[in-house]
Amino acid sequence: MQKRKHALRKEIENWLSRSGTIVIAGIGNPIRKDDFVGLRIIRDLQGKVSENVVLIECETVPESYLQEIIDLKPSHLLIIDAAILGASPGRTKLINPEQVAGFPAITTHVLPLRIFCEYISTAVAAKIGLLLIQPGNVEFGEGLTPEVEATAERIARLLLDLLGSEKNSPNNISVEKRMRAESKGGMGDKT
Repeated sequence: MQKRKHALRKEIENWLSRSGTIVIAGIGNPIRKDDFVGLRIIRDLQGKVSENVVLIECETVPESYLQEIIDLKPSHLLIIDAAILGASPGRTKLINPEQVAGFPAITTHVLPLRIFCEYISTAVAAKIGLLLIQPGNVEFGEGLTPEVEATAERIARLLLDLLGSEKNSPNNISVEKRMRAESKGGMGDKT
């Protein structure tokens, strides 16, 4: 287990090399147990990351955030989602969008992640990574299973360790409010 943790950390560190603006998008359904894991990690990071990191809770409709992501012109886009990997619950895998073709129906969302990533890659030159987590239970209900809960906590700690912490980061406001403020020439009211 310790070896896998260290390997994932190294993979993410390497993936983040030479990063500018980083967008981390959490995908999931809050009423489908472990499918919530991507959103849970984003919520755990809110208000704790450096100002070059933008957090987005996409829920089950990441396509609704395509334009916001494109407008941010990120150097890196990390998508966190529950996915059927054929592994034990809580196992993780960091993959490139090109590898998604090998997993025909890995997520439970309407627009396949492969198409979402292809669209973004044609619009911006971002390095895209998918951090996928094997769910244990995606039935209707709330709360993560213990294995996936432990993984969510571990990944949130790992990302916080790698991406710094600033209490007054612009990321403490919603993406929509940030985009409106930036289009008006400033951050404005951050409440």
